Amino acid sequence: MKKILILAAAFLFCAGAYAQSGEQPEYSYKQTGFQSAPKVGGYIIGSYKYSDKEGAHGGPGFGLRLIRLYVDGSIFNDFKYRIQFQAGSGTPHVKDFYIEWAKYTEFSVKFGQFKRAFTFENPMNPWDVGVGDFSFLVQKFAGMGDRLGEANMGGRDLGLQVQGDLIPIGSDNHNLLHYQLGVYNGQGINLADADTKKDLIGTLQFQPIKGLKLGVFGWKGNWINGAGTSLKRERVSAGLSYDVNNWTLRGEYATAVGEEKKQSGAADAFYITAGVPVRDWLKFYVKWDEFRSMANSETSHDMYSAVANFRLHKNLNFQLEYRFHHDNLLEKPEYNELWFQAYIRF
Repeated sequence: MKKILILAAAFLFCAGAYAQSGEQPEYSYKQTGFQSAPKVGGYIIGSYKYSDKEGAHGGPGFGLRLIRLYVDGSIFNDFKYRIQFQAGSGTPHVKDFYIEWAKYTEFSVKFGQFKRAFTFENPMNPWDVGVGDFSFLVQKFAGMGDRLGEANMGGRDLGLQVQGDLIPIGSDNHNLLHYQLGVYNGQGINLADADTKKDLIGTLQFQPIKGLKLGVFGWKGNWINGAGTSLKRERVSAGLSYDVNNWTLRGEYATAVGEEKKQSGAADAFYITAGVPVRDWLKFYVKWDEFRSMANSETSHDMYSAVANFRLHKNLNFQLEYRFHHDNLLEKPEYNELWFQAYIRF
């Protein structure tokens, strides 16, 4: 009951603000002969974070979450490329670099450094997640600070991936089936492979009606830690994603299986996110996010969020989020956070 009252109060607090927004555009390629004019852009996310967690000293306060700059385009109309750099917190580095042969909707090939094909949320841009950060599930199971100890790789790795959309159905001719299958080094971004083994990650997604996707994901591989120990990563995930007319519903469950489960425990994670448009400039989200390091209630960390997104422009978004945490691994498990973030794109 206490959690419900806290979420309700947060919604009332968020509802008093005002803004104006628009849709985020898809990548566009202005054709000039066989090659599109390269598109150069970027975005910045700044933040203010408050926390009453014991030992947090009020939280980090004002900060810069990230700065990203990118160049993308196409060559011969069939080959797409992208290079993306990140600065801000941490050492500046290359985030993405790949080329993709995308002549056919049914079959394309991507080579380079890019997002792992695991979970619905991992491939999303921070602008589109709707809440302040990626879920525990993505952070612990998709490579944004892995449960086995890998540093935050932004959910990315080096490798080769094939993907496609199949079986057009319905009056709108949407594709029923989407697939992705990737082979990766397993060590994350900007790192050479540490052994001869490769990670295999794939997904199979069904879209019975336009906008509703049901998906299963699998990961079989290993990671070499700093001590030279090879740790198995064997994971499965399943979920749904619905996004129609700016209404959003997304939920996923992931767990460790096989050798990973034996070596490090049966960790699992779950989240559900709902987004409701109130005006064309205002959208509310609520989220329940849970990670259990040993897949039991004694090791659960639950977070309940209420978020308001205010779009002044298609390239400007303000986000206000209240978070209530209950972390059973802490002596004082309950604490509160307030996040404010500004997203600017150019």
